Amino acid sequence: MTEAAMDPDVHVRFENVSKRYGTSVLAVRSLDLDVMRGEFLTLLGPSGSGKTTALMMLAGFEEPTGGEITVDGRRIDNVPPNRRGIGMVFQNYALFPHMTVAENLAFPLEVRHLGRAEIEQRVSTVLDMVRLPGLGGRRPDQLSGGQQQRVAVARALIFQPALVLMDEPLGALDKQLREQMQYEIKDIHARLGVTFVYVTHDQTEALTMSDRIAVFDAGTIQQLSDPATLYERPQTRFVAGFIGENNRLDGTVEAVEGQHVSVRLASGSTVRALAIGKDISRPGASVVLSLRPERLMLAGADAAADNTHAATVNQVVYVGDHIRVVCAAAGAGELIVKIPNRSTGQTLAAGSSVMLGWQADDCLALDP
Repeated sequence: MTEAAMDPDVHVRFENVSKRYGTSVLAVRSLDLDVMRGEFLTLLGPSGSGKTTALMMLAGFEEPTGGEITVDGRRIDNVPPNRRGIGMVFQNYALFPHMTVAENLAFPLEVRHLGRAEIEQRVSTVLDMVRLPGLGGRRPDQLSGGQQQRVAVARALIFQPALVLMDEPLGALDKQLREQMQYEIKDIHARLGVTFVYVTHDQTEALTMSDRIAVFDAGTIQQLSDPATLYERPQTRFVAGFIGENNRLDGTVEAVEGQHVSVRLASGSTVRALAIGKDISRPGASVVLSLRPERLMLAGADAAADNTHAATVNQVVYVGDHIRVVCAAAGAGELIVKIPNRSTGQTLAAGSSVMLGWQADDCLALDP
């Protein structure tokens, strides 16, 4: 019996899983990952990072080069995709165009030889679940993109799998519909309590929907955390730059003060920051500082900021819920500030001189 079988909370386990294409391309490198029962886990990363390959190995459409994948403690590496009992939602919907919505939904149940009455009842139930009652008689080309996506989700859920995989399912939708579907899928997950593994390259989508996010780069997981931790406390330079907008400052550690470090910038000024990196706990070490735009403030004379820096405004952009200010700071390069859309207490215009302020705990010192 595997370790996964002895832990009822582990639904899926990747253990030292690798995938190589040919002799040179290693798409996934020694992947160790536990997917917990009932969670919404997102695999996030840029194109070519390995996230989709990992999902396809779990689905059975790719075969691992090494390692083991288990579901409920049972090794599935050599089990055909149609016998894994996994629901799958693709970006292109993969609906049968010659079938009605009801026939598309009934198909997975017919191949499992369920009775006609139960099939009809499940089709009706799942159409209500995805808010498409009464549309069972239409064909896919008579539906909007969002409706087709709902049907694809319904088809993945209709045979009541304990595990559902989604590969960029909202990529073909426009921004407003995409955002609406994010909340609808999240709500379906909350109501059903089944395990979802979701692939996307959209950071906002991942932060919105997930219980945990695994950030992939170059075939490995760079960080696995809940959305708040991932955004507020990225552990690597890559994660800080990939998740959300980020100001980056380069410097050298001047002093170590407990959990904090003093960092000297190219301008000669010193910035106090929270030490996150593993290799920066000594004076003279190179460091990258990560600072979110919304954590900067326009500091007045009485501002209680751990760090302040004089800057010149280059650009002011009204975005709606916030104002985006691009500043040039001597020795620190370009800094982006996001200010809530309310009175800032001063007039901002290109060429204005400002004082920027931020707290030490909001400035993360990472390995370069």
